[in-house]
Parts: sequence; C-alpha cells; structure tokens
Amino acid sequence: MILLTVISSVLIASVSVLQFRNEAKSYHQERLERKENAIKEHITYILQNTTYPLTTENIPLIFKDEIHELTDIHGLEINFYDLKGTFLKSSRPSFAVDKQPESLDPYIINLIQASIDKRYVEFFEIDGVKHLSAYSEIKDGQFKSLAIVNIPYIEDGGYYQQELRNFLIRFSQVYIFMLVFSGLLAFYLSSYITKSLKTISDKLQETQLNKRNERIQLDATSREIKLLVESYNSMVDKLEESAVKLAQNERDLAWREMAKQVAHEVKNPLTPMRLTVQSFQRKFDANDPNIDKKLADYTQTLLQQIDTMSAMANAFSSFASMPAQNNEQINVVAVVQMALDIFNEDYIHFEAKEKEIFSLLDRTQLIRIVTNLVKNATQSISENAQNPSVNVSVYRKDDHVIIEVKDNGIGISEKNSPHIFEPKFTTKNSGMGLGLGIIKKIIENYSGTITFESTPNIGTTFHVSIPINTNEKQS
Repeated sequence: MILLTVISSVLIASVSVLQFRNEAKSYHQERLERKENAIKEHITYILQNTTYPLTTENIPLIFKDEIHELTDIHGLEINFYDLKGTFLKSSRPSFAVDKQPESLDPYIINLIQASIDKRYVEFFEIDGVKHLSAYSEIKDGQFKSLAIVNIPYIEDGGYYQQELRNFLIRFSQVYIFMLVFSGLLAFYLSSYITKSLKTISDKLQETQLNKRNERIQLDATSREIKLLVESYNSMVDKLEESAVKLAQNERDLAWREMAKQVAHEVKNPLTPMRLTVQSFQRKFDANDPNIDKKLADYTQTLLQQIDTMSAMANAFSSFASMPAQNNEQINVVAVVQMALDIFNEDYIHFEAKEKEIFSLLDRTQLIRIVTNLVKNATQSISENAQNPSVNVSVYRKDDHVIIEVKDNGIGISEKNSPHIFEPKFTTKNSGMGLGLGIIKKIIENYSGTITFESTPNIGTTFHVSIPINTNEKQS
C-alpha cells in the first residue's frame, strides 16, 4: 500500500509540474498576444493622427518620439522593419551596447507572408532564458501594408516558479500526511489480519486428536479469513468424528487384549490346581497314617492358587474401573512423605522445596501413585548393588505440582521403553504389569502427565506432573 502511495504521488507530482510548465508557456504566449494587440491599436491611433504621409519611408519620422512613449506605456521593446526586412526604427536607446539588428532573416519574411493573419512568433533561448519575438504587419487606413513591427518578449518565470514551489511544498505536506496515514492504516489492517491469523494459528497448535477441540468464532473478518475459519471448523468436526471412532476402536482392542491377558492369567493357577487334584485322586488312601498331613498339603496348594486368582481378579477390576475420586484439600508434600513410611529401605530419601503445596486430590490415589513408583524403584535395584539410592522429591513448577522418583537401578532398556505403561507388560518375574497402567490412568484423570527418563545400568527417573487445583467446585 505504501509503495502504491509513493508511486501515485510521484506520478501526480510529475504531471503537476508538466501542467505548471504548460500553463506558464500558454500564459506567456497569451500575454505577448495581448500586449501585441494593444501596441498595434496604439500604433494605428498614431498613424491616424500623424501629419506625415503614410509611407514606409516615413515610419522612422512618424515614430521618432512616439516609439519611446509606446515602450514606456506597454513595457516592451518595439522594432520597425520595412516589408523587405530592412531595419527602420527601434525603441532601444542609442547608447545601448547591443548592436541594432540590420535586417530580418528571409525565412521570417516568408513565414509572415505565408500566414493568414500576417503574423509569426519565434521561440528561442539565450543563456538559458526563454525568449519570444512577435512579428506582424501594420497597415494604413486603406489596409495597405506599411511595415513590420517586432515585439521581443522575455519569459519571466519567477511567478510560476514561485507558484510551482508553493505547490510542491503543499503537495509534500499532503504527501507526508498521506504516507503517515497509509502507514498507520497499513499497520492497523495488518494487525487486524494478523490477529485473526494468530487466533487460527493458536487453535491449530492446540489441535489434538485425543481431546475435544474448540471451533473458532471470529466476527467481522474478511472473506478469505472467513473461508479459512470455516475450513478449520470443518476439519475440527471431522477430526472429532475420527477421534470418536478411533477411541472406540482402541477400547475394543484394549478389551480384547485384556481378555487374552485374563485368560492367560487364569490358566496359570488352574494348571497346578488340576495337577494337585489329580495327584490327590490317584494317591488317596483312607488307611494311610499320613492322610491328614497330605490332605493339609493339598489344601494349602489349592488355597495358594485360589489366592493368586483372587489377587489377579482384584487387580483387573481395579484397572477396569477406577473408584470415584474423593477429592479433598491436601498438602501434597505431607501425603507423599507419609506414603514413604511403609518402606523399610534406608536408602529411600525424601526432599521437598516447599513445606506446603495444597491441591484438591484423592489422598488414597496419590498414595497409590507414590507407593507404586517407589516399589518399582526398589525392585529395580539388585540385592548386590553398591550404594543403592531412591530419591523422592516434590516441588512446584508454574501451576503444577511435580513428583519425581529417581533410582540407580538396572534401568529400562530402549526396547521396553515404548511398552512400559501397557496394562499387560512387566519386566518382573511376578505380577501382572498393571501397576503403571493404573497410576497412569489416575494421573490422566487429573489432566496430568507421567513421563520417565532411563539409562540401562544407570537408573530411571519418573516425572509426575499434576495441575494444582484449589477450587472445590472443580473437584
């Protein structure tokens, strides 16, 4: 816009300068013509009242004194020539340094004779100054040509130069105002457009498949921005439909995997139970003196497998349906420190940068998160490890409370890292691999995140970040 304003302003200024020059040229030509007509009327008056015979030879006598009077009245130099171009009389003082012209060039005579009004105006420059010189015939009362009168005229450009200067000054002022106005207008329009684009850009960055995305609402926008917003809103609607279908597919797949895991875990205790029953059936002897001891052993084996199945059922039940959150205003620092009291390992250390960080959380679920992470940390450290260490720290970062559990255990291999939160995954010889999956679900229910960093044979650090919520209405 500014470039367009500059170009248009330059064009306007150029056209204006040319217009001023043309007007100045027309002004001087018209002024010379008016002066010439006035002088010729005055000459006619003198010719009508002279006592000399009206002949070409008497022109110097007729205008001996009157020629100076004409010059004084009209302010222009006057020269007389006969019809052949020979010099007759001039109003120029006789003591002038300039040499009096002796005769006219033949081409001037021819041009005068060829014109209808017997008049010719010559244009030329002397030392950069523009000159006009008018030639025309004067006649007697019988319209007989007597002589040629020449009126030299110097273009005085001072007036128009001053007018042009004033115009350019005013034009520059208007141009500067327009330039500033255009700059402000361009800034306003760019800010207006950029604001809309910034809103769209922020929404695009916030767009995620795993959450509900908001539509963009913009009023009084340009047609292009409106089309862009409509395209984004359409994409959000389609993305939400795809997210619903994807979530449903993920749930179906998760339950299929869960069913496989349940079936596998159920088969594990059923096999020794079946073998125990079959062995008891084959070896049963009512007269055996050790019948009571054998019966007790068989019973103990069956009870152990039943307990295993019961624990498995409880674990899967906990994972499948989380209990309702019983949120209350708790001091996260105190609850985390209290959760560590159940552990007997003397290498577990606690650190908090603040004594109190309050938030609305379920106390039981927070304890479950801490105990699960610390238990995994202690189990990752071998019995023969030197200087075992598990460090638990709590601190505030922005509007989140951060819980870190760091150990120097065996770490997590790069191969196992992508599967660490999967419900059926475990690297231990016992358990069903549901612990990290459960606490991940708890943390996500609070819109939090759990991540980890691990180096094999160096150790692992789990980071739990939960938004601090102090509004009871949001619980």
